[in-house]
Amino acid sequence: MIAGLDGLRFSHWQAAQRDDGIVVLGLDRANESVNSLAQDVLLELDALLERLALDPPKGVVFCSAKDSGFIAGADIREFQGFDERGTTGDALRRGQQVFQRLAELPCPTVAAIHGFCMGGGTELALACTYRVASNDGSTRIGLPEVKLGIYPGWGGSVRLPRLVGAPAAFDMMLTGRALSASAARAIGLVDKVVDAAMLVDAAAELVKKRVQRPFKQRLLGWITNLWPARQLLAPMLVKQVARKARREHYPAPYSLIETWRRNGGSVQSRLAAERKSVAKLASTPTARNLIRVFFLQERLKGQGGKDGSGMPLPGIRSVHVIGAGVMGGDIAAWSAYKGFDVTLQDREQRFIDGALTRAGEWFAKKQKDEAKRSAVSARLKGDLDGHGISNADLVIEAIIERADAKRELYASVEPRMKAEALLSTNTSSIPLTELIEHIQRPAQFAGLHYFNPVALMPLVEIIHHTGMSPDTQKRLAAFCKAIDKLPVPVAGTPGFLVNRVLFPYMLEAVTAYSEGIPGAVIDKAAVKFGMPMGPIELIDTVGLDVAAGVGAELAPFLGLPIPAALSSPPEQGKRGKKDGQGLYAWENGKAKKPEVPKDYKAPEDLEDRLILPLLNEAVACLHDGVVSDADLLDAGVIFGTGFAPFRGGPIEYIKSVGPEVLLTKLQSLQAKYGERFAARPGWDSPTLRD
Repeated sequence: MIAGLDGLRFSHWQAAQRDDGIVVLGLDRANESVNSLAQDVLLELDALLERLALDPPKGVVFCSAKDSGFIAGADIREFQGFDERGTTGDALRRGQQVFQRLAELPCPTVAAIHGFCMGGGTELALACTYRVASNDGSTRIGLPEVKLGIYPGWGGSVRLPRLVGAPAAFDMMLTGRALSASAARAIGLVDKVVDAAMLVDAAAELVKKRVQRPFKQRLLGWITNLWPARQLLAPMLVKQVARKARREHYPAPYSLIETWRRNGGSVQSRLAAERKSVAKLASTPTARNLIRVFFLQERLKGQGGKDGSGMPLPGIRSVHVIGAGVMGGDIAAWSAYKGFDVTLQDREQRFIDGALTRAGEWFAKKQKDEAKRSAVSARLKGDLDGHGISNADLVIEAIIERADAKRELYASVEPRMKAEALLSTNTSSIPLTELIEHIQRPAQFAGLHYFNPVALMPLVEIIHHTGMSPDTQKRLAAFCKAIDKLPVPVAGTPGFLVNRVLFPYMLEAVTAYSEGIPGAVIDKAAVKFGMPMGPIELIDTVGLDVAAGVGAELAPFLGLPIPAALSSPPEQGKRGKKDGQGLYAWENGKAKKPEVPKDYKAPEDLEDRLILPLLNEAVACLHDGVVSDADLLDAGVIFGTGFAPFRGGPIEYIKSVGPEVLLTKLQSLQAKYGERFAARPGWDSPTLRD
């Protein structure tokens, strides 16, 4: 028996005492594949710490008894329930008290971290005397709470600045970025990095030696948290945040900075300020919507399974991409980067060479380890003659947006494919009914629509048709999961989901632009609403050629007029960002937006003109069954367009504002600007009034 712990029974914690007198507490949350800090886990830990404080061992080491990782953080679903019941403050106080008891334990404590260590897991580690982490590459330590509209509320925002210094602490907390073990060691968050097999032994050594942290680190933690330093640094931090997030959209980072700036004094007073601030943030619409978005993301992730070897069901290992343009080349590069053997084909070698050069430059930025970079590069091979077709488990077509060209390609490719292989198209708008003519195995054909830029956009639309097998849907969803993309299943109608919703928004932006409203003013109105970039800049980024192609496909289907700028393909060299000239001039990858006269006043209805067409089409998509439910629609539009996450998605936003309010605005715009603002079918749906 362990001194002090006899008689206690644990559901989630495993306690063992080493020969050297050090107690090892391993977390193994019952009936869960991943460790998270639910309230019953914290209560059990509190009882353990209370008994250990009465008869302290030589030291205590915290580790995970699961192979999946250390601790993923708080139980978000449980946290959501606290908000609904109005008990968030109590839950925050409980967590703070447990971790403060840990910090005050009268013996050295060490967090032995392997795999993910997020949120509450990092806060537990911060309450320990020392931290040791594994160096196998899987370890990531972070405080991502800002992505949920709050910030660390179990003492993390109090302890981290004192441990590593305010600048490094706020870089972690304001971005939600996770650090590798070596990066955490570099800022002083981790005291030692060792092989995973040596974690507990290394932690025990820290207990025995009772090593003091370097003077420079201790000085940084002290001096950057003094009152004068807080008053000096806080405005600088606010300025950094303001470049990326508006206060009214995302209040959490501003509240974090201000709470830190105003509160020094004892640990208890700083914990009280943290608790009050985080509890207030948790009840905001932003936090509620961002937590909802978190669960939408988890739903999309959960659609793909894996086989026994860890590969997507049932064994997609090799990929053949046809079309080495920007999209095809990037799809191939991303797939190789994520571990797949990829062959890349085009009609001329020069196109393949260009794509391989771009991929090599991107690999160099993403993978600094030369040996690993070489391994990634070796997985991507040029294949002018298409020899890889016969070996591929998945063929992705990414050629010109012409149905006849695609059908001709399929006729030559499909006979060379393996019987069980899948054929997919990256078309952005062509209905699949126009493509499946003469397809020999329609059950194994689908759309796999990526978004540009492939490396940054998380969504992939899996486009289905009536002849597609459910197994094909599952296999493609599993493939998306394996390459860290979020799959959303959509109907194969024109524009699918994302482009169909986005097109009226972009069309109205170009119409406003053609009326003489400056592009910068249009973009500013959209960004003020919460879009990640303005529609004029977006069109240039996508390419006027691509936008014109989508317009030709969608405008007749939606019954919308096309402004002159998108009515035909652009002039040579004026396609947008990729040519350096479009609606804007571009320099070093950035749009050069003309200055707007200081006395220019934007039309009062500009935001409504931009956003209401998007919402109108979202309602129509739901009505037409483009996706199976409102949650999938919101998820697709958020992750496919960047639609203001803090608003929860188009349908959630409509519900929060009220469909009648928005219908009245649509009717006003219709009377002023014409039938393109007529309400689309679906506004009477009970879903909008839940």
